[in-house]
Amino acid sequence: MKVLMFGWEFPPHISGGLGTACYGLVKGLAHHKQDIIFVVPKLWGDEEPLADFVNASDVTIDYRERRFKKFWKNLTYLEVSSFLVPYLGPEQFKKYTDASMHDRTDVAESVFSNKFEFSGKYGKDLMMEVSRYALVAAQIAKDKEFDIIHAHDWLSFPAGIAAKEISGKPLIAHVHATEFDRSGETVNQVVYDIERAGMHAADHVLAVSQLTKNIIVKKYGVPASKVTVVHNAVLDASIIKSHYEKKVPEKIVTFLGRITFQKGPEYFVEAAKKVIERDPNVRFVMAGNGDLLNRMVDRVAELRMGTKFHFTGFLKGDDVDHMYAISDVYVMPSVSEPFGISPLEAVRHNTPVIISKQSGVAEVLNNAIKVDFWDIDSMADAIFALLHYDGISRMFKDLGTKELKKLKWEHVAAKLVKVYSNTLSQKP
Repeated sequence: MKVLMFGWEFPPHISGGLGTACYGLVKGLAHHKQDIIFVVPKLWGDEEPLADFVNASDVTIDYRERRFKKFWKNLTYLEVSSFLVPYLGPEQFKKYTDASMHDRTDVAESVFSNKFEFSGKYGKDLMMEVSRYALVAAQIAKDKEFDIIHAHDWLSFPAGIAAKEISGKPLIAHVHATEFDRSGETVNQVVYDIERAGMHAADHVLAVSQLTKNIIVKKYGVPASKVTVVHNAVLDASIIKSHYEKKVPEKIVTFLGRITFQKGPEYFVEAAKKVIERDPNVRFVMAGNGDLLNRMVDRVAELRMGTKFHFTGFLKGDDVDHMYAISDVYVMPSVSEPFGISPLEAVRHNTPVIISKQSGVAEVLNNAIKVDFWDIDSMADAIFALLHYDGISRMFKDLGTKELKKLKWEHVAAKLVKVYSNTLSQKP
C-alpha cells in the first residue's frame, strides 16, 4: 500500500510532540512494509530516510491547468497577524483577516507563483503557508501514484482535502489535538473551521485518545463510527541507562513542556510551594517556553521560591535526556492533553511520573499516579510520597518499565494499516 502523507514537521527539526508522533508512525509503517510519501513544507536535508520525502518548497505548480481552476477559486487566503503553534498550545493571536475568495484571475501573480518557498515555521505568515501548502498538495496528488491520503492535524487538513479533490483517493484525518485543547473554550474560529472541514471531508478520522475522540464527536459533530482511537507510543521501549549525574544534593521534580494554558504550569508552581513548605530540600524545574512563562516567573518570585525553582527555557536532544535522567519525579499537570508522549519518555529514563487525569496518556499508562490537574493538594502529596518513600517510587519504576514494552509504534502502525484497508474497502 502506498500512502501520501502530509505533515508540518519531521525530526530532527521539530517543535514538539506532533513531529515526534509523525516520526514514530512512519517508522512503524516502514516496519510493516508500507510505502510512504511524506510531504512537509520544508526539508532540511538531515531527515532519516524512512520515506519518500517531498519538499513542498521544491514543487512547481502548473496553476493554469483547467482542472485546478475550481479548486483555486474556492481556496480561502488567510492572513494572521501573530503566532500560532499547533498541538503544543498556540500563543493567542488577537486578530485575523479572511480575504475574499480568490480566483486565479483576480490575484497578483506573486500570490500564485510557480513555486513557493516555505519557512516550515509557525510565524505570522502561517495561514498563508497553510493555503499555499494546499495548492502544492493538489499538484503532488496529480503527479504521484498512491492509494490513500493521510493528513496530520489542522495545518495539513486543507492539503489533504485538496489532494482528495484532485485524485479522488480516500482521506484519513489524524487529530493530534483540537482547538479546544489548545485554547480552552475561547477557540479561534478560523482554526476550528479548518479542523471541522478536514474531519468532515475525511473518509475516516484518527484520534490519539478516547478523550480526543469524545471532543471530536461532541464539538465537531463527527459520527463516533467514523473515528478510531490510535494511541501514541514510544520509539524505543528499552530503559535508558544514563551517564548523567546530578550536581546538587536535593531531589529534583520536573515539568517539561510548553508553558501554556493547555499544559497547566500554574498548578505545578502552586503544588511546588506546598511541597517546599514540607521539605525545603527539593528543587523544582520548569523546562520549556510559552506565553505563560513570564507569569510563572513572577508567581515563583511572589511565593519566594526563587532559590528552589529553576527555568531552563526550551530543551531539545541530549538536554532533554539529561533533564529526565536527573529527575526524581516527572509531573505533567495538563488541563487538556490529547495524549502526552513526555511521560512515556520519562518512564524510559526510569523516572516515576505523575499525570493529570485529563490526559490521553492516562488511558494507556496505568502504572502512574493520576490526579486532577486542579487538585494541587493531591499533586503535592503525590510528589512528596514519591520523593520520600523509596518503596513507592521503586514500585512505579518497575511497573512502568514492564508496561512500556507494550507501547511500541509497530503496534500502533499495525492498527493503522487495518484502518487504511477498511477505508479502502469501503470506497466505491
